[in-house]
Amino acid sequence: MRDVLKMVVADAKHWTELRMHDRRSLQIVVRKGELEAAAYRKTCGVGVRVLVNGTWGFSSTSNMDVSSIKTAVRDATVAAEQSSGGRSEKIERLADCELAVGDFRSGDAEDVASHSTEEKTSLVVETEKRARESSSKIRSAMCRYTELVDEKWIVSTDGADAHIEDTKLEFVASAVAAEGDEMTFSYHGDGVTGGWSDLFTRWTPESLSEHVGRVAVDLLSAPYAPGGMTTVVMAPDLVGLLAHEAIGHTVEADFVLSGSAAAGKLGKQVASELVTLVDSGPVYMGVKCAGGVVLVDDEGVPAQKTVIIDGGVLTSYLHDRESAARFGVAPTGNARAWLYRDEPLIRMRNTYLEPGEDSFDEMVGGVANGLLMRGAGSGQADSNAEFMFGVQEAYEIKNGKVGKLLRGASISGDAFDVLKSVDSVSSDFEWAIGTGHCGKGQPAKVDGGGPHVRCKVVVGGR
Repeated sequence: MRDVLKMVVADAKHWTELRMHDRRSLQIVVRKGELEAAAYRKTCGVGVRVLVNGTWGFSSTSNMDVSSIKTAVRDATVAAEQSSGGRSEKIERLADCELAVGDFRSGDAEDVASHSTEEKTSLVVETEKRARESSSKIRSAMCRYTELVDEKWIVSTDGADAHIEDTKLEFVASAVAAEGDEMTFSYHGDGVTGGWSDLFTRWTPESLSEHVGRVAVDLLSAPYAPGGMTTVVMAPDLVGLLAHEAIGHTVEADFVLSGSAAAGKLGKQVASELVTLVDSGPVYMGVKCAGGVVLVDDEGVPAQKTVIIDGGVLTSYLHDRESAARFGVAPTGNARAWLYRDEPLIRMRNTYLEPGEDSFDEMVGGVANGLLMRGAGSGQADSNAEFMFGVQEAYEIKNGKVGKLLRGASISGDAFDVLKSVDSVSSDFEWAIGTGHCGKGQPAKVDGGGPHVRCKVVVGGR
């Protein structure tokens, strides 16, 4: 396939990028004891981008022959030529960088394929059943297994020549408990880049089903959390969610150019000196491969570790080649496309806070009256850094001791204000939000995490 793409690129009259993408996906879902989905899909095609008269042109084809790809190049060129007259701000150039050449592999597709669909289905069925039967108060349960096996070839007129293999898996379970008019919900799981055994490093199927069932039942009798500004110890999943949703999106360069909360703040103190926040394609932290691993982005740029906040100071935005040229910096390898028919957008990969030096016990021991929070729930955040997230598990902290479980808690505020209030960062670390997808016009597999962090935040409750 690489030779075919290089042949087409050699004849291109303008800057041209070809991205062939072959995806194989499997999803198995069991809910309430019933097999809800067992779907295998294969998607394959070539996405074409050209840069003509300072304007992007994009086209795609699901046909792999030279003639069809050349037709897609012509279609993309015509689209750029026709739209360039109406573009008020032209793309003067793309940032120079050393583009990826060679073979790049993350994950283990062969290991995943060695486990049959029957074996995977049986595990999903057993895990859902175990959660559903863990208590007479469980009304329903769900378990889902998902695998994405991607193979890409990226070739461009300015030197990209990369072959990429990537395998991402996730396994999640949930349970709904009820008693009288009360109903509670618990959801947990994991997502990784790796092989079959990597998927169960953090949660085994047995521990996952036991946990969601127990938490759902325990929440039925838990009192509601009090509201107000509170000292909180956040677990790594909430730290990762805050880093991704409330900070990460504000530093994506396209959002910065649109006036996000991070615009104009490079070189300024935006967080506590204890805070160093990173977005990385390769994995540099943790005991398992994060769910958002990217070795080469969809522009053929090698993906590196990008320090966004260093000791509380905002040091970098996240860039593709176009935005990097506008800011006069190197691209960070954050251009990502979900499928061959999608254009690359600036997206995060694995966004996290680096660990500090405090122990968890020291952190909790310094709280006279506060909450330990874990279990990221649903929520929202915007480019102004304002956020509101639900919390599945909140535990009372009194005089340095973790106490009873509370329910109905949420956290909200301005993310930069929260990071400025950080006064303790633990030495542990965990990737914790690798399930599901980030949405920004198209999905993307990401991950996030960090250590435990002590800070002040507005808690919603009763």
